[in-house]
Amino acid sequence: MPKYLSTRPDSPDLGDGAARARESGVPGTAAPGAESRRVRELPSPPKTSDDIGIPYVEADAAPPRGWRRWWICGGRWAPSSCLVSFLFHCIVLLVLALLMRVSVSDRGPEMLTVYTDVPQPPLEFSQDHLDTLIVKPDRRPGSVDVREQGYRVPEVGSPDVGLAAADASRPAAGLQAEEPIDWLLATDADVGGALDGRGRKARAALLRRGGGSPDSQQAVERGLRWLRAHQRTNGSWHFDHRGGLCGGQCRNPGTEASTTAATALALLPLLGAGYTHLDGEYRDPVKRGLYYLGTRALSTPQGVNLQEGTMYAQGLATIALCEAYAMTGDPALRDLAQGALKYIVYAQDYKGGGWRYTPGEPGDTTVTGWQLMALKSGQMGKLEVPAPTIFLVRRFLDGVGYEEGAQYGYLDRQPRRTTTAIGLLCRMYTGWGRNNPALRRGVAYLNEWGPSESNMYYDYYATQVMHHWGGSQWEQWNRKMRDHLVATQATAGHEAGSWYFADRHGDKGGRLYNTAMAVMILEVYYRYMPLYSQEAVAGEF
Repeated sequence: MPKYLSTRPDSPDLGDGAARARESGVPGTAAPGAESRRVRELPSPPKTSDDIGIPYVEADAAPPRGWRRWWICGGRWAPSSCLVSFLFHCIVLLVLALLMRVSVSDRGPEMLTVYTDVPQPPLEFSQDHLDTLIVKPDRRPGSVDVREQGYRVPEVGSPDVGLAAADASRPAAGLQAEEPIDWLLATDADVGGALDGRGRKARAALLRRGGGSPDSQQAVERGLRWLRAHQRTNGSWHFDHRGGLCGGQCRNPGTEASTTAATALALLPLLGAGYTHLDGEYRDPVKRGLYYLGTRALSTPQGVNLQEGTMYAQGLATIALCEAYAMTGDPALRDLAQGALKYIVYAQDYKGGGWRYTPGEPGDTTVTGWQLMALKSGQMGKLEVPAPTIFLVRRFLDGVGYEEGAQYGYLDRQPRRTTTAIGLLCRMYTGWGRNNPALRRGVAYLNEWGPSESNMYYDYYATQVMHHWGGSQWEQWNRKMRDHLVATQATAGHEAGSWYFADRHGDKGGRLYNTAMAVMILEVYYRYMPLYSQEAVAGEF
């Protein structure tokens, strides 16, 4: 049985004695003057903690010296492998730190955004935060991570400067030709830009020329004040308008949950009257509203998603962003507006040509109308609007048209009054000239039906059709519509300046929806420039 030499601390020193023993040739004997070494059998397993980790060396082997001795004796310090691993990782981290590039951004610190799936109480709003519009990255599972983008809102001059003059470089909003090449080609030098009528001077002139009155314009201003009073502290509006400063003083709240749609719908009358986030009495509410829309945006590979569950909100929010950009040229809004247009293009049903509640779903006429108006607003702001998208809209209109396009249905060809008004306005914006027989018959239907006393959805689209058409039909329509709205506006208490009409749309949208739609109808004289020139109107049937 092999024998081992104990190297316990209490044993005699084995260094020089072992060498002298080998020189004498007598195993186990020490050289003169040295103590005898003890030879014993392989020890039993250690009994105490003092016995653990003590190495043994064969009797015939030379004791280790130098670093080898340190390494073996280091067995008393068990984590030697951990030390090596620690040193290795330190070196790796040092190399990576030297290789890493430092990126310095001049955009300033990112804003913190909280994501939640449950309704939250209104936040305290700071005016200092209004100078940045934020696009939230889409954080849904499987989505592409997109870096947050900050859009600075510069301080520029009044957007009304020069709006009254015709701008030959900006395409107008209408067409004369039966088969146009461009769906929004300029029709006449006198028409100018589609939003040119919103300037202060042009607004007053167009109001008189188009059939407005001091009473109707005062009703507009009262409606705008009511809308401002019902904006929440975070810049949003809600169809259930009772929160915020209202405190439940106004009746008839809506039931729709989309704050994106409500905010956009409330912004449109303010923009329609020429007020922007850079100028005018309502500069602050418009700025806060646009800021809120920016916080609701999701940046995706398909564009800026503002749906909040429905393409209605996408269309309305895109119109507001595009109009604000078209009126001011504010570069802070460009990417946001263009991204929203891109998402509308992506969401189109490429087979049928329309839009509905979710992207790619076969379309209906009401949702399609809002998306087309958004595309039109983008084109007025000189943003990119693909022509194939418009050609597909024509295909959709052909699919829901009745009587060769004089009337329109919702999902099929079964005609309805509201969808007929929407379809006719879409036809005007997609190329039908004033001499189109189906358009003439459609206008005759609207003229026969007249304005509704409660359906603001129908009145909103039909009033635009009749205003663009002009002539005696418009004058007759305008008197009825204008006087009805002036007479039905609330005049008492906190409801003063608002409207409410009970019907299917009015019940869902509530007082906020009715007020916004009524104000936009009374702004029709200058909100959009006429599609057809006065010379064309003179040749009416």
